[in-house]
Amino acid sequence: MYSSTRQAIPQDSSSSRLEASRRTFLKTASTAVVAGLGFPSLFRGEPDSRKLKVGLVGCGGRGTGATNNVLNADSNVELFAVADVFEDKLAVGLNVLQKMHPEKVNVPQARQFVGLDAYQKVIESCDLVLLCTPPGFRPQHLRAAVEAGKHIFTEKPMATDAPGVRSVIESAALAKSKGIGLLAGFNWRHDAARRELMQRIHAGAIGELSAIYATYYVGLVHPFPADAVRQPAVTDLEWQLRHWYNFVWLSGDGYVEQAVHAVDWLMWTMKDVPPLRCVAVGGRQIPNVEGNIFDHFEVNYEWPNGVRGFLGARQQQGCYGDNSIYLWGTKGRAQARRGKTVAEIIGENNWKFLKSMQETDVMHQTEQTEFLASIRSGQPICDGEWMAHSTLAAIMGRMAAYTGQEITWEMALNSQERLVPEKLDWHMALPVAPMAMPGQTKFI
Repeated sequence: MYSSTRQAIPQDSSSSRLEASRRTFLKTASTAVVAGLGFPSLFRGEPDSRKLKVGLVGCGGRGTGATNNVLNADSNVELFAVADVFEDKLAVGLNVLQKMHPEKVNVPQARQFVGLDAYQKVIESCDLVLLCTPPGFRPQHLRAAVEAGKHIFTEKPMATDAPGVRSVIESAALAKSKGIGLLAGFNWRHDAARRELMQRIHAGAIGELSAIYATYYVGLVHPFPADAVRQPAVTDLEWQLRHWYNFVWLSGDGYVEQAVHAVDWLMWTMKDVPPLRCVAVGGRQIPNVEGNIFDHFEVNYEWPNGVRGFLGARQQQGCYGDNSIYLWGTKGRAQARRGKTVAEIIGENNWKFLKSMQETDVMHQTEQTEFLASIRSGQPICDGEWMAHSTLAAIMGRMAAYTGQEITWEMALNSQERLVPEKLDWHMALPVAPMAMPGQTKFI
């Protein structure tokens, strides 16, 4: 990736060796499953009517929100175990869920796990695991859950660096070979209006696509408190974890952590074909104490057939807001945005999807309802490789903005820089990497 951060992993960077390694992994994983590893019957395409034990890893707002949706999605589930690195965060999240679902929360003190290894104890305890920690931990947690044979909901993004993405691709392939349910937190793919719009676009309603413009112009997200003061007893790791969004190794930057939804719209529109290359601009205008993330991006992607995708993202207060996608084709144009008309096509095949045609903002619930139903049917959803590719497309855009260089898909996929330390300890020295400087920050 780029030289402003620390650790490189010793891997061959050539595409051919990476692909050969990946094919070997898939062959080995498939052979192991065929040989019969004694997985439960729910992995053999059989309906599953058991009471499912749900485990939550990461008790913040998204974790409690996803758990609420899961508990609403099925009558025969219970929250059985929870984990967080901080006891106070766990207590707050669990208290919220107990008030919302007193009859479905069964988490005594013995199944409330705290610490850097707490995720492993939840995975051991449950049938369905919700991975909702800061995304820097996602590849490690996903691998552990897949190897344990558990169904998984994993929030977006799936990683913050290329080594993490490569790990997720392997884990997704293993999950598929085992028949494990794997749901990605790209919840817009479960929005009724956008689903129908994409179906029509893929069927040719606006003809051949030429350009896509997506926006993610929002306010501040998890900024350092204005009065944030680090006490002497607070270690580097605790300080960064408590303000995780502001550090690239943990969040991936705002473009990867939040605007990845809009990147996923581009990928979805292009039927999940990766872009060839991208260029970008970005930087930080609003001071942010000790963080090292940008607060605005403009990324321009190019696909093999000449389609151009443009994405503007900003996280600043008091500015114009928009969270939409606009598309142009040879037979018309289309858009999806908030308002009375949620989605529409204008041209040879006029069409509208009005807000009155669906309930408001139900996509988070829809994704979990569909996921639980798929597990019950014995044919669990497995989102797999595309979720890793959407994450990598966002990382690719960040790379281009950080370095000021054109970044190809192969460069991004084969990047050797590891942002996430291989081992974490509460008392380790963890210096904050300097903020990237386009034209000076180098690609690795």
